[in-house]
Amino acid sequence: MTDNTLVAGGSRSGSSAAVRRAALFQAARPYLRRPGFLLALVFVVLVVVSGLLPGLFTWHSPTATSPAEKLRGPGLDHLFGTDELGRDLFSRVVHGSTLTIRATGGAVLVAAVAGLAIGVVAGFAGGWVDSVLMRLVDVLLAIPALLLALSIVTAIGFGTLPVAIAVGVGIAPGFARTTRAEVFRVRGQAYVEAARTGGASWGRVLLRHVLPNSWGPVAVLAVLDFGTAVLAISALSFLGFGAAPPAAEWGTLISSGRNYLITSPWLSLLPGLFVGLVVFSLNHIARTLEEVRRWQ
Repeated sequence: MTDNTLVAGGSRSGSSAAVRRAALFQAARPYLRRPGFLLALVFVVLVVVSGLLPGLFTWHSPTATSPAEKLRGPGLDHLFGTDELGRDLFSRVVHGSTLTIRATGGAVLVAAVAGLAIGVVAGFAGGWVDSVLMRLVDVLLAIPALLLALSIVTAIGFGTLPVAIAVGVGIAPGFARTTRAEVFRVRGQAYVEAARTGGASWGRVLLRHVLPNSWGPVAVLAVLDFGTAVLAISALSFLGFGAAPPAAEWGTLISSGRNYLITSPWLSLLPGLFVGLVVFSLNHIARTLEEVRRWQ
């Protein structure tokens, strides 16, 4: 009997694992059929890894100067060429991923935390609380996000952290609006009413039913706003509000090549194309996630 029980238990465990694998494959199938999505995802993953471990992608130092090799064009030894001080441009772009991704992640985190808090409170409380919070969000939405971020970073100072906070505040209203709409939608579902009728507290309903069932559009917005944050942070760095030299941020690299657009256009062109490809890939990923979510 014991052996039969063990066999039965092992069979049930194996069948449950097979069911989980089948469910995972079924969920991933819509994405596996989209080569553009897979290419964009692989590229974004490589960019993130390069930001965490830049030494895996380049052997040149981002700050080592070589006046004899200044303003060299792209080649096998220097994939993106060299700048006016002889520094390897590809190495500076790769190492610049660290600062830019760190600032972008911080901005999206600030926006998600602030936007989720405002959206959940407004959608769950309703009434005058919702009205006051949404009017505040409307005021922020009336100001262009980049202009708002520029005003904030001018007030609190320059650097990677102030830029991340400023950009995060600028894109937070979008999170608040989306979260409020989803909380309103889920709050009116029958299972929420059933949970309340069964005696569940509002806190339990919020944690067990409302939040888990309203995260989908917010997650898609986070991916989409990651690209928006990359553009905003690069723009602020381009204007000189980012990390101080010789630190290399993507916007700083584009800005530093402006004086050589005629003789050495790769100094601004290649970092700019790299930033554009990152933003395009993030937007494509977000659009695909939203499209698949709507069809399911």
